[in-house]
Amino acid sequence: MATLEFKHVNKTFGAVEVIPDVSLFIPHGSFTVFVGPSGCGKSTLLRLAAGLEEISEGTLEIDGADVTFARPIERGIAMVFQSYALYPHMNVAQNIGFGLKMAGKPKAEITRKVQAAAETLQLDALLERKPGELSGGQRQRVAIGRAIVREPKVFLFDEPLSNLDAALRTQMRVELAQLHKRLGATMIYVTHDQVEAMTLADQIVVLNKGRIEQVGSPLELYNHPQTLFVAGFIGSPKMNFITGEYASRLGVATFGVRPEHVEIVTSSPHWTGTVQFSERLGSDTYLHVDVPEIGRLTVRAVGDAALTGGETIGLAPQAAASHGFDADGQSCPVRWNAH
Repeated sequence: MATLEFKHVNKTFGAVEVIPDVSLFIPHGSFTVFVGPSGCGKSTLLRLAAGLEEISEGTLEIDGADVTFARPIERGIAMVFQSYALYPHMNVAQNIGFGLKMAGKPKAEITRKVQAAAETLQLDALLERKPGELSGGQRQRVAIGRAIVREPKVFLFDEPLSNLDAALRTQMRVELAQLHKRLGATMIYVTHDQVEAMTLADQIVVLNKGRIEQVGSPLELYNHPQTLFVAGFIGSPKMNFITGEYASRLGVATFGVRPEHVEIVTSSPHWTGTVQFSERLGSDTYLHVDVPEIGRLTVRAVGDAALTGGETIGLAPQAAASHGFDADGQSCPVRWNAH
């Protein structure tokens, strides 16, 4: 395990500033996820940590040692890419141990480490198979095994599940979480998928245009977003946002409330709206409701709600779970007594 710290790190490509000024501490044994939309700088930040890109300004420390100008091999990191990059003519054992072989490690050590990694990843029965005989999830585990045998201080994952189908992504998320628990290693994981971030991380770093919007646990970001950007990015379906006169009456530029925090009520509704259509998922039903002078809201009902298009329903936001944002997109209190 190791700590990793960016100190006022800046990255430019020519005249283009991609990372303006990032300072971030990643503690021992953390599973930290960099998340944000395409082009937000998350992969660039990971590549700076790996030494695959040079830092323009600032410093990078791993376990307190300055590695800003250290070569990738000197940093004690191992990286798992989106592409498996396995050698098709080698079997699983040979692929996992290839880096150790190239480093001139003894055969007995290679065999021991490959076997241990294979058992950790449940690949011990597949060691003689070639990559072409494996599923996508198994190939990704081989790529992770290749990183494990190096016994790095820090694991770096660059969107490793994006090539898998939905069912395999769910399975691999569970396996990665279990792997982190078993190894106790420091892991940094890049994804654009906020569901992956919420389910894997103990620390999420939300990036926007190269800047850190917020750092915190998944539930901290979900329940207490500090900015309008974080509130809109974290959560699926997205938070409802209301602007205009209604928001102004509450003393905010934008009023936000999540679908599960809008209640369907039969008396004294805060809003009255018309159901346009419903998404019936079995465990939940998402209603899309048009509210005059407010706009369309998404409302979550538990179970199979027997509501169809054209029905009129009453709604009420949960005041304690509502959010306000000022003109700069920063969190601010909602003045319910002014409504």
